[in-house]
Amino acid sequence: MGRIYEKLVRDNIPAIIEAQGEIPLIRVLNDEEYIRLLDEKLREEMEEYLEDGSMEEMADLMEVAQAIILARGYTLEEVEEIRKAKALKNGSFEKRVYLIGVKTR
Repeated sequence: MGRIYEKLVRDNIPAIIEAQGEIPLIRVLNDEEYIRLLDEKLREEMEEYLEDGSMEEMADLMEVAQAIILARGYTLEEVEEIRKAKALKNGSFEKRVYLIGVKTR
């Protein structure tokens, strides 16, 4: 049969495989499968980013995060507003604060 992958891939991968003279075997996922596999893909991309820290892997993480946001019925703007509200309330990470612990009085 050839190689078996059984994983979520980017939309253009089947065409790339065809251009290489091979035949991609694909199916379209239902909503539940899609979200579950996006979550798996997020974990995979995070591990790859943590291994080498490249901005290419960070871009992959952002692509998967964007797909998850849309698949769950939100817009990027809605999530950006949530992010801004959390940053306003709790701050961001710009000051590089490292909490060692909390001492009781």
